Formats: sequence, structure tokens, C-alpha cells
Amino acid sequence: MELILWRHADAEPGFPDMARVLSARGREEARDAAQWLAERLPASCRILVSPAQRTQQTAAMLVRPYETVAALAPETSMNHLLAATCWPKQEGVTLIVGHQPTLGEVATYLLGESRWTPRTASLCWLKSIEPSEKTSMRHQAQATLVAIFTP
Repeated sequence: MELILWRHADAEPGFPDMARVLSARGREEARDAAQWLAERLPASCRILVSPAQRTQQTAAMLVRPYETVAALAPETSMNHLLAATCWPKQEGVTLIVGHQPTLGEVATYLLGESRWTPRTASLCWLKSIEPSEKTSMRHQAQATLVAIFTP
């Protein structure tokens, strides 16, 4: 399984949190990241998006169908996010459009040693490690890093 973690682009301040929309800078960031992804994502990519307005707007820049998943809302836990993706059993590529700090926690956990603190609209592309590869590793990594993109 491959898992792509995409933090929503820069959003306007405001309340309620779920209704915050992308700023002008955020729309540019999301377009840049979407363009980078569009050149690399397989057609069969599964896209799961938080119900927050800013994540919906970020995902819409890809111009692909996506599924809104309540379990990806702000303040979700790492365990809820991983369960929503069916990590590591889901075949193919899954893209998550979500929030910090959860995305950083997931990347840190799956990579075993590295810490990832994504800027707005940043992407972290991970690939699950086969069980036979895990036994030879010094730490408890469950994934390898494929790519990081920051607009």
C-alpha cells in the first residue's frame, strides 16, 4: 500500500473551524500541489478527505472524485486515520487530505525515526514495507519515504 498525506492549504482565520476557507495564498498552494500530484497519481488512486471546508477546497484542486470521511476531521487520532485508510492492507494508492498534527504523527509513526511537521499544502508519500523487509530494519518502521513535496 502507498499512502499520501496532504495537509490542507493555507486557510483564512475564523470560526467555526470547520467552515474556514482557503486564503488566496492557500488556493495557489493547493493548485501547485494538485498539479504535482496530477502528474504522478495513478487513475485508481483512492482519495479520502476531511469534511472541513479548507480540506474540501484543497482536494477539489485535483479535479478528481473523492470521498468525504468524518473520521478525518480536525483533531482526529492517528488510529482513526489509519483505520480509515485500511493501512497497510488496502491495495494501491490512497491519498488523505487532512490536518496537522495528525498527519505529522502518522508520518512519524510509520517512518519509525523521522519527524515530519508539514507546512500548509505539503505532501508526504509513503510506501508500506513488506513484512520480510521489516525484520532486517533497526527500528519499527512500517513505511519508506517515496517523496515529499512542499509548494
